[in-house]
Amino acid sequence: MKDYQKQLEKLRTDAAECRLICDLATDLKKREMFDRLALHLTALADQVEQAMLHSKSTGT
Repeated sequence: MKDYQKQLEKLRTDAAECRLICDLATDLKKREMFDRLALHLTALADQVEQAMLHSKSTGT
């Protein structure tokens, strides 16, 4: 479970960094790319978190 937690934290950190880069980017294509990356990483983190919760509730 600690491995999942570490990965979850890394995904959330990476998503936040992408969001920051997106907000600071002056090039439209870079802004769009980092926006997509931030959204994708956030979705992945949400999925990992849901898997962790499911695993806890089922005891597996």
